[in-house]
Amino acid sequence: MAETLSGKTLFITGASRGIGLAIGLKAARDGANVAIAAKTAEPNPKLAGTIHSAAEEIEKAGGKALPLAVDVRDEAQVRDALEKTAATFGGLDIVVNNASAISLTNSQATDMKRFDLMHQINARGTYMVSKLAVPYLEKAANPHILMLSPPLDLQEKWFAPSTAYAMAKYGMSLVVLGLAGELRRQRIAVNALWPRTTIATAAIKNLLGGDAMMRASRTPDILADAAHMIFLKDSKSFTGNFLIDDTFLFENGVRDFDHYRVDPTVDLAPDFFVPDASPPPVSLKKLARA
Repeated sequence: MAETLSGKTLFITGASRGIGLAIGLKAARDGANVAIAAKTAEPNPKLAGTIHSAAEEIEKAGGKALPLAVDVRDEAQVRDALEKTAATFGGLDIVVNNASAISLTNSQATDMKRFDLMHQINARGTYMVSKLAVPYLEKAANPHILMLSPPLDLQEKWFAPSTAYAMAKYGMSLVVLGLAGELRRQRIAVNALWPRTTIATAAIKNLLGGDAMMRASRTPDILADAAHMIFLKDSKSFTGNFLIDDTFLFENGVRDFDHYRVDPTVDLAPDFFVPDASPPPVSLKKLARA
């Protein structure tokens, strides 16, 4: 297989910031084309990044960018965005379902509007983007669909604190399970990637503990590096996998994980939904030399 993503075209939902943007930038450094499919077209004082600022970063990194204002709940918008991507770059090779809504609330604190939003974006949006991308991916040499969703580890402890969110995220993973089997004959790979630790994104800063939690996180680069490695795998054989970022990287020869730490002087915070049977390949404790 190819060793870079040069000339490949990626369609990434939620790519205006955070993990989606990091994946796009990693591909751009190879000379890839990146369609930035996200809702934020105008600056938001609470959230850094728009599809246009992301496009500028992609271009500066060496890629070609296509900023697209897309609500993944809207079928017409998704269809149009995929069509524009394929028309602009001559095809589509990789789809990344990164867009997600979160509310870590119990049943009594979760109103149905928020429940619906999480399911419409996370589960339904992932399903629809993947479904509508298949006719384009069938024409690609090494097509991949990647979900930023957890392994299917159905323990009560993951659901009890925030049932609605857990249902929505595991809904994305169920799409992986189903489509991996459905699309295997078309040699379209469908995989899931999930972080071992919290990742320094706006969601962590605004919803899960602020600066203290940010310091206990890894940077989005660890997921970008893992995703890049996934996309270079042979789509005919590497499919239906539920991958944890550091374990997957370790299994593929990576040994230095320290540079992913936001602050090496604090212990890393474990993410939720990571199965008990998946031990970390390296220590999450603060660095002794820090």
